[in-house]
Amino acid sequence: MGWILFAVGAWIVGWALNVRLARLAPSRAVRLAMPVLFGVTIIAIWEGVVRGFDVSAVLLPAPSVIATTFAASTAILWEDFVQTVIKGALTGYIIGCGSAVLTAIAIDRSDFLRRGLMPVGNFVAALPIVGMAPILVMWFGFDWQSKAAVVVVMVFFPVLVNTVEGLQAASAMQRDLMRTYAASSATTLLKLRLPMAMPFIFNGLKIATTLALIGAIVAEFFGSPIRGMGFRISVSVGQLALDLVWAEIVVAALVGSAAYGGVALIERVVTFWHPSQRARS
Repeated sequence: MGWILFAVGAWIVGWALNVRLARLAPSRAVRLAMPVLFGVTIIAIWEGVVRGFDVSAVLLPAPSVIATTFAASTAILWEDFVQTVIKGALTGYIIGCGSAVLTAIAIDRSDFLRRGLMPVGNFVAALPIVGMAPILVMWFGFDWQSKAAVVVVMVFFPVLVNTVEGLQAASAMQRDLMRTYAASSATTLLKLRLPMAMPFIFNGLKIATTLALIGAIVAEFFGSPIRGMGFRISVSVGQLALDLVWAEIVVAALVGSAAYGGVALIERVVTFWHPSQRARS
């Protein structure tokens, strides 16, 4: 009963504090404090409910148990992080996003590619990852190369579509002005069209950060050496070690949030001139 009362009290206190914060003048500190307080409240309620109702750790371990496992398994978690994130997800992300931007520039200069490749791209983007991953694992082997290939397939087309759309953002009057200045096609691309496309490109890059991590983890379910986040989750579920599964989930959530935030921060620096960024500041 004490833990149940703790959960109820955490919910009441968290609700009251968030309501008071919402009434304050919006500032960076307030915008940061509200999600942090909300997250702490959820964790406190989770702890109280699990312990108060004596929920089995196989079904849902308490946050304190997950934290203990996390602290005791840092070597394993780091090894899995390097295998999945650094080797698989990051390599595939760089290759996929870079090739997507270059392909979009080629498509923009060719009606044949625009009409031929874009429908094919939409078709490939709709293919389920659970169907593509086993094939790519068989093609590229069981190590990180196959995971990077899966990531390339997942991130390529969202970035491609956004970049193609962004290259059309420059108005006809702006392009006519560049022609008036006798600017070449390359100069127009570098000085006008690519800068105008940056908000669209970063939109695709932010979507790709999440897809890259999901693709690398899912691909490891279909074949992997004895390390990696997907491998560890699969094995730990079979061993009913749900605390280690949740520890891997925490790592994935932190990595995904950090990657998205890093791309968003770069976007603010690169597209400081865009109205959306000026409105945030």
